[in-house]
Amino acid sequence: MNQPSSKEVDIVVIGGGQSGLALGYFLRRTGRSFVILDAGAQPGGAWNQGWDSLRLFSPAEASSLPGWPMPQPSGTYDTGEFPSRQQVVDYLAAYEARYKLPIERPVRVERVRATQNGYEIETDRGTWQTKAVVSTTGTATHPFVPPYPGLTDYTGLQLHSARYRSPDGLAGQRVLIVGGGNSGAQILAEVSRVAQTVWVTLTEPMFLPDAVDGRVLFSRATERYKTLQTGEIPTPAGNLGDIVMVPSVREARSRGVLHAVRPFVGFTQTSVQWADGRSEAFDTIIWCTGFRPATDYLRPLGIVDADGRIATEGTRATQLQGLWLVGYGAWTGFASATLIGVGRSARATADEINTYLQQLTPAFTAHN
Repeated sequence: MNQPSSKEVDIVVIGGGQSGLALGYFLRRTGRSFVILDAGAQPGGAWNQGWDSLRLFSPAEASSLPGWPMPQPSGTYDTGEFPSRQQVVDYLAAYEARYKLPIERPVRVERVRATQNGYEIETDRGTWQTKAVVSTTGTATHPFVPPYPGLTDYTGLQLHSARYRSPDGLAGQRVLIVGGGNSGAQILAEVSRVAQTVWVTLTEPMFLPDAVDGRVLFSRATERYKTLQTGEIPTPAGNLGDIVMVPSVREARSRGVLHAVRPFVGFTQTSVQWADGRSEAFDTIIWCTGFRPATDYLRPLGIVDADGRIATEGTRATQLQGLWLVGYGAWTGFASATLIGVGRSARATADEINTYLQQLTPAFTAHN
């Protein structure tokens, strides 16, 4: 279908993953016109990039977006039947259909510019004019690899966790896995079944008790957050970055492979150089070293720092009116990068946007 070269709506949401959907749920209630522009060819956002065996470490009811609980898969946690990556993708697809959210895809936003009347959103499928912009693109498309000396000389295979899918093709190799979070532990558990692995973490990994899953972890993290808001010092009780002992990680522990060493100092063509002067050759490196905000399209606004962040108060940008960021992590709302946590930020943002538009003079009325 041919698309008009320019459209006007009250609100443009950039990103159709879990954060964009949660925000869309609450924007529906305002009665204002809005569109969600998603670069993906299909629903599911960043969950389409997860490795094949990825499962949540919380049950479905503790991993749901506002309004509609995720359907519970059959089975139990002990048999690994918490929701799989594909089940999350299916849930997000059903969610956007259930609420008839106005999503257009694939639409790649190229740049956002400030205008006298609000913002102009330039995309590969035309231009949108709007008074309010919400960036919800998360971080999954911007994997981060630390700039080690000699890294560009290394000739072996390098994969970031964002591109890793399975241990197929790694059998018999020597594989270096870098990163101490849940992704590092789960990928190590899987790859170590078929390859010789070394696990590198900045500090000793923090493993939670076997009985602690994502529900307990999120609850404890919430209590810590509330305590910090009062100015008190919280009792250490685990945080959202600690490693959950999902079945695959427990199985790796039973094989004696769940131990980590501190970082190397550089690379040669085939090896890493350790701090004690040793060299050790590896066929493949898997980087589980996190991500940076996917906000390059906002750089024409002149307020994006070198790491891709924008100064915010809550989710509202402080240097420009009419701009919000949802779902990028703690700097845009507590636990806002999680399925269950983004709802709080989305609700508050929708309310702020509606108030902002009500206060504009003259009133901006846009129609699809």
